[in-house]
Amino acid sequence: MKLFDVYPLYDVTPVSANGIVVTDDKGQDYLDFYGGHAVISIGHSHPHYLNRLKDQLDQIGFYSNSIKNPLQEELAEKLGQLSGCPDYNLFMCNSGAEANENALKMASFETGKSRVIAFTNSFHGRTSAAVAATDNPKINAPINQQQKVTFLSFEDTEAFKKEIEKGDVCAVILEAIQGVGGLDEPSTQFYQTIAQLCKEHHTILIADEVQSGFGRSGKFFAFQHHGIQPDIISIAKGMGNGFPVAGVLIHESIKASYGMLGTTFGGNHLACAATLAVLEVLENEDLLENAVVLGKYFAEKAKAIPQVKRVKGHGLMLGLEFDFEVADLRKRLIFNQHMFTGGAKDKFVLRFLPALNVTQEHLDIFFKALKAELV
Repeated sequence: MKLFDVYPLYDVTPVSANGIVVTDDKGQDYLDFYGGHAVISIGHSHPHYLNRLKDQLDQIGFYSNSIKNPLQEELAEKLGQLSGCPDYNLFMCNSGAEANENALKMASFETGKSRVIAFTNSFHGRTSAAVAATDNPKINAPINQQQKVTFLSFEDTEAFKKEIEKGDVCAVILEAIQGVGGLDEPSTQFYQTIAQLCKEHHTILIADEVQSGFGRSGKFFAFQHHGIQPDIISIAKGMGNGFPVAGVLIHESIKASYGMLGTTFGGNHLACAATLAVLEVLENEDLLENAVVLGKYFAEKAKAIPQVKRVKGHGLMLGLEFDFEVADLRKRLIFNQHMFTGGAKDKFVLRFLPALNVTQEHLDIFFKALKAELV
């Protein structure tokens, strides 16, 4: 049997990793400034993370959600405390797409409606309603296109008012900082207008924090830069530092009932241990503040490079915009400078998504290498 060939692959085979250093099968070290799509939040092989998982595996790794799992309650309490969202309830699942599927399903349950408003350049997942709300026709199969989704542009307040006033919208879903799309973000005024209109029209506001959550933007959630309160928050990626775990935070005003949501693997003992370890490291090492400080440092360094047209994003969810497509630059950074970075739907944007405990020295090395490749 062969692998289903859906991934274009770089000729690099990692076999070990520590901190932001990834080592391949030839012994070559690479600096990881991409974290596997923003998944590695506290660094590869963080000792506290490893110990948490190993200790849990020695006890019990998995059982179904038909029994009590105190780790889930511990996690919900810790997450509510650190995120500043104690008035939400946690449902755990396995991936960002699954989190968004459940968020959209809850919105439809709660409102009795079915149309969704999403935004240009959005990415919410590759399954069912999540991919229907993703602005990429190439990955949207006919079966997904049965979903009723309207795509609008950020800042087009009049178009938004016109659509939500039709009365059939169950959910508005948006990323406060678009990940795959290329680090675009709504203004605070636009986001607050959306939030207010959602309240007025009995529409659920979903904050997709799959990539931007868990401190990546310098606040625990990126929507917190805008002073709004969504009804539902979807989380994944950096939540487990590489362990497949995700979740949905559902405001306590939305009531649960047995059977409404369900998952086989979500919230298992290992997933809880991984997420608790991430939360503990974020808190103990003050990594949100590190993201703020180094985000500003990154922006200042970038502004000194003439080829950089714009710095996008917040914290350590960053992009460099050039006036040329960056695919070849990414390859040169990998094979000449031994550094991983990311691309985007916007082919002119180089994405920078390192672990949140990256250092100023690491950023200096990156910019020295970048300048060498831009000569």
